[in-house]
Amino acid sequence: MAIDSARIRFLYRTELGDIDRATWLKGAGALAAIIAPFFLIWMLLSPYTDHDLSRGDPFFAPMTAVAYVYVLIYAFVILLVAVSYVNLSAKRFRALGHRAPVALAGLAPLVALIVGAVHWLQPRVAEVMPLYWVWGADAVLVAVAVWTIYELGLNQD
Repeated sequence: MAIDSARIRFLYRTELGDIDRATWLKGAGALAAIIAPFFLIWMLLSPYTDHDLSRGDPFFAPMTAVAYVYVLIYAFVILLVAVSYVNLSAKRFRALGHRAPVALAGLAPLVALIVGAVHWLQPRVAEVMPLYWVWGADAVLVAVAVWTIYELGLNQD
Protein backbone atom coordinates (compact mmCIF):
# COMPACT_ATOMS: atom_id res chain seq x y z
CA MET A 1 0.00 0.00 0.00
CA ALA A 2 1.60 3.25 -1.14
CA ILE A 3 1.41 6.48 0.80
CA ASP A 4 0.98 9.71 -1.10
CA SER A 5 3.57 12.47 -0.82
CA ALA A 6 1.24 14.78 1.12
CA ARG A 7 0.83 12.12 3.83
CA ILE A 8 4.60 11.56 4.03
CA ARG A 9 5.15 15.30 4.26
CA PHE A 10 2.59 15.56 7.07
CA LEU A 11 4.01 12.63 9.05
CA TYR A 12 7.74 13.27 8.73
CA ARG A 13 8.46 16.86 7.67
CA THR A 14 6.51 18.88 10.23
CA GLU A 15 5.83 18.48 13.92
CA LEU A 16 2.40 20.15 13.71
CA GLY A 17 -0.78 18.13 14.01
CA ASP A 18 -1.63 14.96 15.87
CA ILE A 19 -1.91 11.25 15.07
CA ASP A 20 -3.29 8.10 16.65
CA ARG A 21 -1.22 5.22 18.00
CA ALA A 22 -1.72 2.96 14.97
CA THR A 23 -0.37 5.69 12.69
CA TRP A 24 2.59 6.23 15.02
CA LEU A 25 3.37 2.49 15.09
CA LYS A 26 3.25 2.27 11.28
CA GLY A 27 5.32 5.43 10.86
CA ALA A 28 7.94 4.39 13.41
CA GLY A 29 8.08 0.93 11.84
CA ALA A 30 8.72 2.49 8.43
CA LEU A 31 11.61 4.53 9.88
CA ALA A 32 13.04 1.41 11.54
CA ALA A 33 12.80 -0.43 8.22
CA ILE A 34 14.78 2.37 6.57
CA ILE A 35 17.56 2.44 9.17
CA ALA A 36 17.94 -1.34 9.69
CA PRO A 37 19.79 -2.16 6.44
CA PHE A 38 22.10 0.81 6.92
CA PHE A 39 22.91 -0.44 10.43
CA LEU A 40 23.61 -3.98 9.20
CA ILE A 41 25.95 -2.71 6.49
CA TRP A 42 27.74 -0.57 9.08
CA MET A 43 28.23 -3.65 11.29
CA LEU A 44 29.96 -5.33 8.35
CA LEU A 45 32.13 -2.32 7.48
CA SER A 46 33.01 -1.00 10.95
CA PRO A 47 35.96 -3.38 11.54
CA TYR A 48 37.71 -1.79 8.56
CA THR A 49 37.84 1.57 10.37
CA ASP A 50 40.47 0.15 12.74
CA HIS A 51 43.47 1.26 10.71
CA ASP A 52 46.85 1.66 12.40
CA LEU A 53 50.02 2.43 10.46
CA SER A 54 52.18 1.44 13.43
CA ARG A 55 50.91 -2.15 13.08
CA GLY A 56 52.11 -2.30 9.53
CA ASP A 57 48.80 -1.57 7.84
CA PRO A 58 49.27 -0.10 4.37
CA PHE A 59 49.05 3.67 4.06
CA PHE A 60 45.99 3.43 1.83
CA ALA A 61 43.60 0.57 2.49
CA PRO A 62 40.68 0.59 0.04
CA MET A 63 38.22 -1.00 2.46
CA THR A 64 39.08 1.58 5.10
CA ALA A 65 38.28 4.32 2.61
CA VAL A 66 35.00 2.59 1.71
CA ALA A 67 34.09 2.28 5.40
CA TYR A 68 34.71 5.95 6.10
CA VAL A 69 32.78 7.10 3.03
CA TYR A 70 29.95 4.83 4.10
CA VAL A 71 29.94 6.21 7.64
CA LEU A 72 29.38 9.70 6.23
CA ILE A 73 26.37 8.47 4.27
CA TYR A 74 25.15 6.49 7.30
CA ALA A 75 25.43 9.54 9.56
CA PHE A 76 23.36 11.59 7.12
CA VAL A 77 20.65 8.90 7.01
CA ILE A 78 20.63 8.65 10.81
CA LEU A 79 20.10 12.39 11.14
CA LEU A 80 17.30 12.40 8.55
CA VAL A 81 15.57 9.49 10.28
CA ALA A 82 16.02 11.14 13.69
CA VAL A 83 14.41 14.37 12.50
CA SER A 84 11.57 12.43 10.87
CA TYR A 85 11.10 10.45 14.10
CA VAL A 86 10.93 13.62 16.19
CA ASN A 87 8.30 15.11 13.88
CA LEU A 88 6.26 11.89 13.92
CA SER A 89 6.48 11.43 17.68
CA ALA A 90 5.70 15.06 18.48
CA LYS A 91 2.35 14.59 16.78
CA ARG A 92 1.59 11.59 18.98
CA PHE A 93 2.74 13.31 22.18
CA ARG A 94 0.54 16.28 21.26
CA ALA A 95 -2.44 13.96 20.70
CA LEU A 96 -1.88 12.54 24.19
CA GLY A 97 -1.92 16.04 25.66
CA HIS A 98 1.70 16.14 26.83
CA ARG A 99 3.33 19.50 27.36
CA ALA A 100 6.46 20.16 25.28
CA PRO A 101 5.76 17.41 22.73
CA VAL A 102 8.82 18.21 20.61
CA ALA A 103 11.16 17.94 23.60
CA LEU A 104 9.69 14.58 24.60
CA ALA A 105 9.83 13.40 20.98
CA GLY A 106 13.51 14.29 20.80
CA LEU A 107 14.44 12.33 23.93
CA ALA A 108 14.79 8.90 22.30
CA PRO A 109 16.89 10.08 19.33
CA LEU A 110 19.10 12.17 21.61
CA VAL A 111 19.77 9.23 23.92
CA ALA A 112 20.34 6.93 20.92
CA LEU A 113 22.90 9.32 19.42
CA ILE A 114 24.70 9.64 22.77
CA VAL A 115 24.75 5.85 23.18
CA GLY A 116 26.17 5.49 19.68
CA ALA A 117 28.89 7.97 20.56
CA VAL A 118 29.66 6.10 23.79
CA HIS A 119 29.95 2.81 21.88
CA TRP A 120 32.30 4.44 19.38
CA LEU A 121 34.42 6.25 21.98
CA GLN A 122 34.88 3.65 24.69
CA PRO A 123 37.22 1.26 22.80
CA ARG A 124 39.37 4.21 21.80
CA VAL A 125 39.76 5.54 25.38
CA ALA A 126 39.29 2.32 27.37
CA GLU A 127 41.93 3.37 29.91
CA VAL A 128 39.78 6.31 31.09
CA MET A 129 36.27 5.10 30.20
CA PRO A 130 35.36 1.72 31.69
CA LEU A 131 33.05 -0.64 29.84
CA TYR A 132 30.32 -0.23 32.45
CA TRP A 133 29.69 3.28 31.07
CA VAL A 134 28.58 1.61 27.85
CA TRP A 135 26.31 -0.76 29.77
CA GLY A 136 24.82 2.16 31.70
CA ALA A 137 24.18 4.09 28.51
CA ASP A 138 22.58 1.00 26.96
CA ALA A 139 20.33 0.62 30.02
CA VAL A 140 19.20 4.25 29.73
CA LEU A 141 18.46 3.75 26.01
CA VAL A 142 16.43 0.61 26.68
CA ALA A 143 14.44 2.41 29.40
CA VAL A 144 13.72 5.39 27.16
CA ALA A 145 12.80 3.13 24.22
CA VAL A 146 10.44 1.00 26.32
CA TRP A 147 8.78 4.09 27.80
CA THR A 148 8.43 5.73 24.38
CA ILE A 149 6.97 2.62 22.74
CA TYR A 150 4.54 2.18 25.61
CA GLU A 151 3.54 5.83 25.75
CA LEU A 152 3.16 6.37 22.00
CA GLY A 153 2.32 2.93 20.64
CA LEU A 154 0.56 0.99 23.36
CA ASN A 155 -1.06 3.59 25.63
CA GLN A 156 -4.85 3.63 25.18
CA ASP A 157 -5.26 7.34 26.01
